[in-house]
Amino acid sequence: MEVDENEPTTHTVQARFVSDAGEEAGPPLALPINVTKEQLELICNALLKNEERTPYLFFVNDNEIKQSIDQTVDRTKLSAEDVLDIVYQPQAVFRVRAVSRCTSTMPGHAEAVVALAFSPNSVHLASGSGDKTLRLWDLNTETPHYTCTGHRQWVMVVAWAPDSLKIASGCKAGEIRVWCPNTGKQLGRPLVGHKKFISCLSWEPYHRNSECRFLASAGNDNDARIWDVVLGTCVKVIAGHTAPVTAVRWGGSGLLYTSSRDRTIKMWRAEDGALCKTFTGHAHWVNNLALNTDYVLRTGPFHPVMDKVLMYGVGSSAEDKAKLKKMALERYEKVCPDGVESFVSCSDDFTLYLWRANQKQFVTRMTGHQNVVNDVKYSPDVKLIASGSFDKSLRLWRANDGAFICALRGHVQAVYTVAWSADSRLVLSGSRDSTLKVWSVKERKLTQELPGHADEVYGVDWAPDGSRVASGGKDKVLKL
Repeated sequence: MEVDENEPTTHTVQARFVSDAGEEAGPPLALPINVTKEQLELICNALLKNEERTPYLFFVNDNEIKQSIDQTVDRTKLSAEDVLDIVYQPQAVFRVRAVSRCTSTMPGHAEAVVALAFSPNSVHLASGSGDKTLRLWDLNTETPHYTCTGHRQWVMVVAWAPDSLKIASGCKAGEIRVWCPNTGKQLGRPLVGHKKFISCLSWEPYHRNSECRFLASAGNDNDARIWDVVLGTCVKVIAGHTAPVTAVRWGGSGLLYTSSRDRTIKMWRAEDGALCKTFTGHAHWVNNLALNTDYVLRTGPFHPVMDKVLMYGVGSSAEDKAKLKKMALERYEKVCPDGVESFVSCSDDFTLYLWRANQKQFVTRMTGHQNVVNDVKYSPDVKLIASGSFDKSLRLWRANDGAFICALRGHVQAVYTVAWSADSRLVLSGSRDSTLKVWSVKERKLTQELPGHADEVYGVDWAPDGSRVASGGKDKVLKL
């Protein structure tokens, strides 16, 4: 019998499924070379004994399997003895629709809208403005709910407690006030101590304290502070930076991270304010920080899509709180199993640095932006990092090693701020050119242009449940 030389000899290939972390899902299997992505998904779900079918992405040597194995891998390089590693990555089960139209324009502020944020349960929206007020908006009717007055200067930052029952606002005069979103009333007395304006606020994570009682603030007076919002007192002054502190993040393992214009990032123990580490590398001001746990810490015990019922019916009994605390801890440990957080910093030196909390040296230096990098965010699934720069572009990076993926261009002015959709498939940018743009991560291109603002866009946020986007800026209006 003659052998046809064009006939491939390898009809099957030995393959094993391996997770991102290198754990094998089972023993090597003999798979047909033309096995499709859909069939791989069924096999992977069966190996992992998933009760509900989870969607996965598959990679061989960093190449995504889009149709089948033989279209991804060169057949000639496959031998019957080799075992092919197929890396699987679970995808979000839900999909967030790309926002496509403005459902309402909400005037009310008398000056520029500087800061805005959705509550972790996506029920409320708050905005801070140059007119010295914090406004709370009713998302069902898309109308103003409460106007909170008391600040004597511009409201620069707003931050929701992870239980969605309190919101803090910080102003240019260095005062912080805490409000109840259900009544619009101020809770307790103003938190006074900073000598210059507040640049950032961060609450203690829910799984560490379900009372949501402690709040960290970063000030332009070179200090960070920890406040007890119930007593209305400053518990710790964290001094050590020699220039204004630009950002503060309260990590899930009890550490505070601060970035500063003195070109350093510092890590502190929250319980006693002791300095643990100083991270150096940047050649200019550090503008912002993002932790890989930001999203799970922001939403605490609520999975924005899975726990709809829970979110509205948060019980205040000790039993309920203990249950929620346990859920928050589980979600945190899923993202950060060893308790060691990764974080990324962006700077006026046009670069970003990727760090791990337990290493003194940076993991990698991320270069490519041609101007100041102003904002950086991890995707909720912690696979990607998005950065926005004054060079009018966004860039996407791989979160585990900081490898550059692509640049997203389309804005004609500086990009001020970026936000992710809850399913990590879309990223949103707000710019000086008065537009918002929605980008598809998979297609690496613009999905939606959202014009409508009459001037620069300062603040954007995507609701944690993916339902809507809010934006505000120099033209004094909020758009949903």
